[in-house]
Amino acid sequence: MITFYERMSDLFAEGTPFVCATIVDTQGSVPADVGAKMLVTADGAYFGTVGGGKIENRVIQEAKAMLKAAGLVGTSGKEDAIARFFEWSLNRDIGMTCGGSMRVYLEAFNHRAWNITIFGAGHVGNALINLLNKLDCRITCVDSRVEWLDKLPESAKIRRVLLSEMKQFVPEIPRDSFVLLMTMGHSSDKPILLEILQNWKDVQFPYVGVIGSDAKAARLRKDIAEAGLPDELSKVYYCPIGLALGSNHPQEIAVSVTAQLLQVRDAIVAASASVDADAEAQSSVSIEKS
Repeated sequence: MITFYERMSDLFAEGTPFVCATIVDTQGSVPADVGAKMLVTADGAYFGTVGGGKIENRVIQEAKAMLKAAGLVGTSGKEDAIARFFEWSLNRDIGMTCGGSMRVYLEAFNHRAWNITIFGAGHVGNALINLLNKLDCRITCVDSRVEWLDKLPESAKIRRVLLSEMKQFVPEIPRDSFVLLMTMGHSSDKPILLEILQNWKDVQFPYVGVIGSDAKAARLRKDIAEAGLPDELSKVYYCPIGLALGSNHPQEIAVSVTAQLLQVRDAIVAASASVDADAEAQSSVSIEKS
């Protein structure tokens, strides 16, 4: 029989965002005892129970709202978005006939997952994914060649997507994803990049990189102009990608690109923390003035 903690371990390994709900106190007539636990993902109840019926539905609603808030907050450290106590009178607050009350603790996990989407599972793509697989991230790899996707390491953190027209996956990319284009060459990278740029006003990914040389970068700028897109869009992506270190060996390129991804990620986190600090300082000033 699969236990609660085995299910919880599975979610950790997969990198799936989830909330663990635990009944920590009860008074009077209630449908579950102290210690009852439940796991909730963005899709709803995953495993366990805190009593069923209306109380369970309320816990699921609060858990899903918490996951949404935690995802929006990202790494800004707002504690009420990742852990909260709820205390309800089952009759007054939930609409149950039970006359008791419950105190439930909800805590979100895996809510700061780092999403990375890679188009291309070739030599460099495989080397990069093998390296990233050792980090705390979730990877989606899109390719039109099943034989290359099959070479990726077996991992709960890696999703394989087989598509003959890879640009069709662009609308499916998580909005917070770091995106890398390293397919078979310019002819297959180009349509994906143009699809991303044509929707840039609505969806701006934190990082977009296209593997290639300075010559390829010049060709891409020409492609953007020929597509009738604004010139400034040639500045929203990296090409070449990676930091200036190492050789052209796929493993060394993977190290170089990973280093750049970490650099950009950490800069975003630092900027977010700075904005939060400024907002808190401004709020404090407003309170003092009032």
